[in-house]
Amino acid sequence: MGAKTLPYSDIDLSRWREYGHIWTDSLWLIEARDRTGGHRLDYHGNFVPQIATQTFLRYTKEDDIVLDLFLGSGTTAVEAVRLRRRLVGVELKADLVEYVRGKIPPALLDDRIRLLAGDATDAATAARVRETLAAMGAEHVQLLVLHPPYHSIIRFSDDPADLSNAPDVETFLDRFEAAARNGYGLLEPGRFAVLVIGDIYTGGELVPLGFYCLARMQAVGFRLKGIVVKNIAGNERGKGKAASLWRYRALAGGYFVFKHEYVMIFVA
Repeated sequence: MGAKTLPYSDIDLSRWREYGHIWTDSLWLIEARDRTGGHRLDYHGNFVPQIATQTFLRYTKEDDIVLDLFLGSGTTAVEAVRLRRRLVGVELKADLVEYVRGKIPPALLDDRIRLLAGDATDAATAARVRETLAAMGAEHVQLLVLHPPYHSIIRFSDDPADLSNAPDVETFLDRFEAAARNGYGLLEPGRFAVLVIGDIYTGGELVPLGFYCLARMQAVGFRLKGIVVKNIAGNERGKGKAASLWRYRALAGGYFVFKHEYVMIFVA
């Protein structure tokens, strides 16, 4: 039997039994962060590399271009190098961009891996991404990654443009939608987007931020392909020895301690 591949993946469906390392279930229980291949836990709020691994393998081919509009500490950039993908990363904090540049082999910087300091919600940033793609010989990206701050749960900077400083949830969602809209316009039609997001508690009430962001993605034009629930136990900072205190607070307050976040998959 000849190879049977999809237009968005290198997976050979004629050999589907050989892909046990690629997850197809909607529950991802990840015991610890992958610290191989250049990955390390060096920044609060970064997602585990396994999310990048799984989504890159499922939804991109080698040499495809990934666009990460909230680059952070560069997990997707490191994984793009490892899996031979190209990447354009956008990060608001210029010093963090320089830090991520130090993680990338010099021969790939400003070639296969392009890093921009800018506001993902700004149309001017989208225009810069288009210029960058043109320099890479492309018009569109083949995968969009969105891992925004979970509103104010972690303050990443003092910059008013930082989504973690949005004064309220509605403002956060409006600005997130602007970033998603920019990404939609840069993504090749028919290709996939990955949103990594969690919910928050505020004022004694659970705010389903993940589902609010889902609705904003759909408002932009994305179609929902699937929702994965991923555990965050053991991957977060700040709980540690205070886990028993969180359990007491949950019992006293009638709520539940977050142990999960969402990996939502969309198609343009």
